[in-house]
Amino acid sequence: MNTLEKARVLGEAGKYDVCGGEICKPPTFTPGLQNLPGIIKAKSENGHFCSLLKTLYTNSCKYDCKYCANRAGGSGSGSCQKKIAQYQPEELANLFMTLVQKRIVTGLFLSSGVAGNPDKTTQGMLDTVRIIRQRYNFKGYIHFKVLPGTSYELVKQASELASRMSINVEAPSKARLSELSSVKEMNTDIIKRQSWIKKMNLRSGQTTQMIVGANDETDLEVLKMAKWEYENMNLRRIYYSAFSPVKNTPLENNKAEAKSRSNRLYNTDWLFRIYKYDFKLIREILIDGMLPSKDPKIAIAEKTITEPVDINEAGYEELIRVPGIGHVTAQNIIQMRSEKKEHKLDSKNLASCGVIIRRAAAFIKINNGTQKRLTAFS
Repeated sequence: MNTLEKARVLGEAGKYDVCGGEICKPPTFTPGLQNLPGIIKAKSENGHFCSLLKTLYTNSCKYDCKYCANRAGGSGSGSCQKKIAQYQPEELANLFMTLVQKRIVTGLFLSSGVAGNPDKTTQGMLDTVRIIRQRYNFKGYIHFKVLPGTSYELVKQASELASRMSINVEAPSKARLSELSSVKEMNTDIIKRQSWIKKMNLRSGQTTQMIVGANDETDLEVLKMAKWEYENMNLRRIYYSAFSPVKNTPLENNKAEAKSRSNRLYNTDWLFRIYKYDFKLIREILIDGMLPSKDPKIAIAEKTITEPVDINEAGYEELIRVPGIGHVTAQNIIQMRSEKKEHKLDSKNLASCGVIIRRAAAFIKINNGTQKRLTAFS
């Protein structure tokens, strides 16, 4: 199998790791490279987009995760994989730098199956990144996926080369993970390594991923685990991947999880991670442990904002509870109020601050007036 064939197989196999991007075509058209799977556009923390090569080092794996296209079983009967492939470090490094030099990508997201031994596979991944960093003097973004069971020394070496690292918890608890894999152990294989990464000086910190809907976990279970991870492992963020059944896996006949569920989890995650909502507010809107089928910020506002918020008097904490007002917008409102001390803010002023009026109108008072909420008529 030549390098381009491996790139197609391993780029496609790497699509199940979520990193906040979307599959897209590279910005240039180079024969043989323009249609490679694994070229993604990812949004950085500053809101800018960058193009990454997201690939596995190998799709051979000893783990038996029931949802995974790369699960143990090789290419024989009962496997969901058509081809097994593995890069050599020099080969992958050369491919990546070719894509960089042609301005097709600006960074690397490197993950892998576990081919027999996590340290042996990790060593090949490390050798790849060393060539990229040291021989080619690449200074850009590299996300390094830590494999369950990897030794401390190799995790430490990876932290000295990577911009960001992650190891996927996949499930919201030890018990839930055991339902999905008979091999992975949450505390010893995953949480321990997260605690190591937490202590290492990474430019862009660490992240993780949870599969949503692969078993019968509730949103409450997922969000409690997310809260614990943020508080104890200092994660930059958690990615929620909606389960999608893969042919020839034990869960191939299970129903795919709706993307709307993972979107609601992202929205809720934002509320307690960025807006610092008290977790009790989130619990209050849950129905049998599940989020309602609407924007969670609106659901919380409908339960907790009993009187319209006076936009000319409310403090920051009260403003960010209003749908259509984010933390930057709340700061803009307070700044504009200080500049217009003798004048009340109107809807035009609020729009210029960034308020989404159609979302906020039912919860705020402007010019001594407010809009009726739909719930008032139910």
